[in-house]
Amino acid sequence: MHANNLPKHVRKRIVLHFPGFEPLDAHQHHARYKRSAEKTAKLWDIRIDVDQMRSDGRGWHFDVDSEGTDWQASSRIYMLDHGTLVERLNNRPLFNRLARGFLSAARVVIEGGAAGYFAHAWRFGLFFVFPFLLVALALAASLAIAAYPYWLGLDPWHYALSFTFAYVLFFRIFLPWSDRLHILHLFADWELAVAAARLDQPYLEQWLEECVALARPAFNDVADEYVVSSHSMGSSIAAHVIGALLEREPHLLDGKRVVFATLGGAILQCALLRCAKVLRARVGLIARAEAIFWFEVHCLTDAIHFYKSRVVALAGHHDAPHPRIAFIRVKHMLSPERYRRIKRDFLRVHRQYVLDADMRAPFDFTLMTAGPLPAASFVDFSHGNLPAV
Repeated sequence: MHANNLPKHVRKRIVLHFPGFEPLDAHQHHARYKRSAEKTAKLWDIRIDVDQMRSDGRGWHFDVDSEGTDWQASSRIYMLDHGTLVERLNNRPLFNRLARGFLSAARVVIEGGAAGYFAHAWRFGLFFVFPFLLVALALAASLAIAAYPYWLGLDPWHYALSFTFAYVLFFRIFLPWSDRLHILHLFADWELAVAAARLDQPYLEQWLEECVALARPAFNDVADEYVVSSHSMGSSIAAHVIGALLEREPHLLDGKRVVFATLGGAILQCALLRCAKVLRARVGLIARAEAIFWFEVHCLTDAIHFYKSRVVALAGHHDAPHPRIAFIRVKHMLSPERYRRIKRDFLRVHRQYVLDADMRAPFDFTLMTAGPLPAASFVDFSHGNLPAV
């Protein structure tokens, strides 16, 4: 499918949204979407009504109705969040989280992922190293303090003091401070990334099957377009789910207009690991599907994605169509005060793809998923050619 020759307005849309690795459940994602929609409606001078969450027994969805001067649009948004996985990984004993996090980091290095990150997106490589290096330095400092009586040849009673100081440094000072940087949350993120590459964890395979079971009926609904949107880690999950559907039903999407939109996508976080053969194969299936228009949204100031990288080619499919790329600038979407507050928080900047803006911009997540314009058209907008609603 091509972005040109699109209809002027979309009346009915189905959205399958795969959020990033955040400690939020479907209801919290819905609440955030509703808050953003209220601001987007005021910004673009349109009406957007977000209905309450509903369950069909398998998963959660909500309806959105929007209206402008000469158009009306309706979207049904399925929220395929992995909040239960985040909770599972974050609610384990501390030493278990630390050990499994470092094990995941070692696997990323052994599987060639780390080398790939620095080769194709060096800032993402630093994002990978950052939490593990910081915790390793804190542990080394704590152990050095614990062992100072030995190195200085002091009496054994000094060990009581040294162990107390080491405990306070790591558990009472470093860990509470590191929470502000979401360090242990990032440990869990890398654990899930490795699991998504290896597909060797039963809990993840079961959850992916549940997502496939939820996504499949959505394509039976009659709609003008079907949007599969994903953010960050959610892009790897989305690739697994849509790829699995195409493996099982190659003609599932025939005759449909499907848009695969990856926002700050991190498919290569998993796909660059040598063990991620299934994920890479599914990336190829999506890229070659004639019914799917794939575009990515990149941002120069977002370090947690693969800026300007050719995800399909790097997944081994050099002969397949490459996704179009739309570029955004967070600085040009937010007020100076708001941007000043968040610009040094790399995780907050990374979330901006799915949040409301303060100024009209070429890309708006709410507008893409609830407005009248075909989702594929957002790849061609710019500050000189804003969406016309």
